[in-house]
Amino acid sequence: MSKAVKPVTLDATGAPTGAVAGGKPQRGIQSVEVGGRVLQALAQARNPLALSDLATAAQIAPGQAHAYLVSLSRLGLIKRDELSGRYEPGPLALRLGLLRLENQPAFRAAVPRVAVLAEAIGFSVAICIAGPQGPTIVRYEHAGFPLHVNLHVGTVMSLPATSTGRVFCAYLPRAALDGMWANQSGASGEALTPPEQSAAFDADLLDIRARGLACSVDAPSPGISSLSAPVLDREGGLCLALTVIGSTGAIDVRADGPTARALLVAAREIGAGLAASAALPVSFAS
Repeated sequence: MSKAVKPVTLDATGAPTGAVAGGKPQRGIQSVEVGGRVLQALAQARNPLALSDLATAAQIAPGQAHAYLVSLSRLGLIKRDELSGRYEPGPLALRLGLLRLENQPAFRAAVPRVAVLAEAIGFSVAICIAGPQGPTIVRYEHAGFPLHVNLHVGTVMSLPATSTGRVFCAYLPRAALDGMWANQSGASGEALTPPEQSAAFDADLLDIRARGLACSVDAPSPGISSLSAPVLDREGGLCLALTVIGSTGAIDVRADGPTARALLVAAREIGAGLAASAALPVSFAS
C-alpha cells in the first residue's frame, strides 16, 4: 500500500511557500513552479514515491504529474526505479545538493580537517549535519579496516541510539528537534520518546554539554562504537557534528582518551576558524 505523503504547502499564488520575496508576489513561470512542487513533494518524502503519491502531494492530476516526471527525469532531477516503478531524486538533484553544501563555511572548513583527523587516529570520521529526518552523514572519511556497518553519505543517524544523535539533541533548539523526532518515529514504526520526557536522557544531554562529547558502545550496531563532538559557531549554535567510528575494542571511547582528545581539538579548531572568519570585515572575509 502506498504511504500517504503530506501535500506541499502553497501560497496565495499557487507556488510553494516561500516563493514570495519582499512581501510582494513576483512574476514567474507557472510550469516551472509546478515542477518545483513535484520536486518539493519528493524532497518531503522519506522514501521513493509512486506517481499517484507524487501527484497527490504536488496537488496536480496524475496525468499532468506524468508529463512533468518525464521532463524532470530527462534533466536528471528525478529518476525512476525500474523494478518498483517509484520515483526518487536523480543525479542532478544530488549534485545541486552537494554544491549547496560545499558552499557552507562550516562544511568547507571541516572537510580538510576531518581528512587529517582520520589519518592521524586511524578511524573513520563522519561529518553530519541536521536534515529533515535527523542527523545526516554528508562526508565520510574512511580509515583503518572496513567496518561491518552500512554507513555512507546520506545515512540518517538515530537521535536516541547514536552518539551523533545525542549531540544534536544536546545542542539543537527544541523547534528543530521536534520534526526530527516525529520523522524518526514514523520511519521506525514506533513512538520515540523526545529527550525532555526522559530524565535519564536529559541527564545524558547535560553530561554531553559539559564534556562537549558523546559516546556510544555497541550501539546502534553490535561491535561498533563511536565518539561524536559538536562544531559550534561563535554564538554556541550547532553547525555540524564530527563522529569517529570504529570497532568496539579497537577504538578508545574514554572521554579523556587520545581519540577523544584529538576529536575535540579538531572540532574546536574548526569552530574557532569559523568564529574568526565571521569576525573579519566583509572585504577580508570574502
